[in-house]
Amino acid sequence: MDTAPALLLLLTLAFCCPGVYGQSLEIKLRSPKDITQLRLGQKLELECRSDRHSGAYWIHQDKSGSLHFIVFISSTSRATFEGNQKTSPHFEAWREHTSYHLAVKSFTPQDEGSYFCVAGFNQMLYFSPGQLAFLPATTVVAPTMCGSTPKSSTTEEPNLQTPDPAERTQEDLDFFCHIFIWVPLAGACLLLLIALAITIVLRQQTRRRRCRCKRPANEESPRKPRAPK
Repeated sequence: MDTAPALLLLLTLAFCCPGVYGQSLEIKLRSPKDITQLRLGQKLELECRSDRHSGAYWIHQDKSGSLHFIVFISSTSRATFEGNQKTSPHFEAWREHTSYHLAVKSFTPQDEGSYFCVAGFNQMLYFSPGQLAFLPATTVVAPTMCGSTPKSSTTEEPNLQTPDPAERTQEDLDFFCHIFIWVPLAGACLLLLIALAITIVLRQQTRRRRCRCKRPANEESPRKPRAPK
């Protein structure tokens, strides 16, 4: 599952960054019923409910905050995965009425993080609330000596401060918006400077040509002195 910054940039520019949040998308956990019961190798199924037939994207944000494109489900129930593939060995995706489903066939530590459903309509880009999906902490039994009472210790996951998905997504979109606005503006300024320089050079050449022109015919030429008789 590779990152797709180019896709996110295209999504941002396509909707011209008018706004990114709305209340029209909702994610529901279908399997397992309780996210705390998620286990390694288990199937994770998510449902994104929308009130429009506009298609939807599924995006995964890993524990480091990086965004990964998973699939686009069109309004005609056609799924397009990473690399313009119709199927994926790791994911399943389909549409039922106005609900867009995503299934992780076998959950792995690389699948941990937040899952978002993204849809665009009315020149607006909408993000659903993020659905967290993490494996539970593992329990390790410490080795014991003969005659001693076995002790169990719980290995807790490191306290990772996962950035707020909504805030991170907003920062990414703002960055793309700045690029979309300032790069064309800088290019326009450069073109204006080039046009101004060309205009100055042409005006100087025109002045030089005028100076080299012949004198008018009505001007009197100096009289030659008469030869002595």
